[in-house]
Amino acid sequence: MGFPQIRMRRLRSRVALRQMVQETRLSPTDFVMPLFVCPGQDVRREISSMPEQYQWSVDRIAEKAQEIAEVGVPAVLLFGIPESKDALGTRAYAEDAVVCRTVEKIKTRCPSLIVITDVCLCEYTDHGHCGVIKTDPSGRPYVDNDATLELLAREALAYARAGADIVAPSDMMDGRVGVIRKQLDENGFHHVAIMAYSAKYASAFYGPFREAADSAPQFGDRTQYQMDPPNLREALREIALDIEEGADIVMVKPALAYLDVIRAASDRFDIPLAAYQVSGEYAMVKAAAARGWLDEKRVGLEILTAIRRAGAKIIITYWAEKATEWLNTNSG
Repeated sequence: MGFPQIRMRRLRSRVALRQMVQETRLSPTDFVMPLFVCPGQDVRREISSMPEQYQWSVDRIAEKAQEIAEVGVPAVLLFGIPESKDALGTRAYAEDAVVCRTVEKIKTRCPSLIVITDVCLCEYTDHGHCGVIKTDPSGRPYVDNDATLELLAREALAYARAGADIVAPSDMMDGRVGVIRKQLDENGFHHVAIMAYSAKYASAFYGPFREAADSAPQFGDRTQYQMDPPNLREALREIALDIEEGADIVMVKPALAYLDVIRAASDRFDIPLAAYQVSGEYAMVKAAAARGWLDEKRVGLEILTAIRRAGAKIIITYWAEKATEWLNTNSG
């Protein structure tokens, strides 16, 4: 039976009908809000390439986290900018590290908020790479995978001791999930979950983040350890290995240009799947909206819906707070 008996437009004629048959629904409970914490006092510094996003000092970030929780966003993801940097990123895993102090303040002020901590060395090393730098016989520098694992495990343990609910290794070193899981378990942190950046691509969409986190590499790039954008099957192997090593949540990053990877991972694996809508995805929409070329709210919700429709249950997005307000307004 075809037209005119079948008319697909019948269920599109009114808002209530469209909502009744909606196949994919966004909820504030899907969102995680990234936050950047920096040294100093009373700092709220806007990130020039990411309008309406800020670097916060430790004394102010807990207040912001409480605002996020009160809007209805259930979780934050913390990135730290240290007071000083060195070759081994020692300020990443010091007991008084900026992220550790932030976790303690947030958990004291709003204990119900889920606190996730990014685990990587790039923000903390003076060379800007995600691990320990060695030199091969030809004099070429490279990131030593195995030498980096112990430092990542120490960083994750420091955050767990501070009260983090979830640690999120983003470095893309082979084997790091297993090493971190072992370190946490041996120290009594069986309850702390691991959200692995399992399929993290060497993407051009990260540019604004490197300003936000002061983490640009001082030489070369990160293609030695981050994934090659053309590869999908490799992403599925990476995810499978992280699950085998003990990841509780796996992630695809970035989101918008990798919706096919999100869908393939969602179809393949029976485990919570996150996607990171990264800084460049956010910044390009903000730039177009500022020029009147796009409607930020409509485009933002459309992109977030696409990520959800592709199969991501957890969406890390700089729109988390604003998108929650948009959804609440729409439902009202």
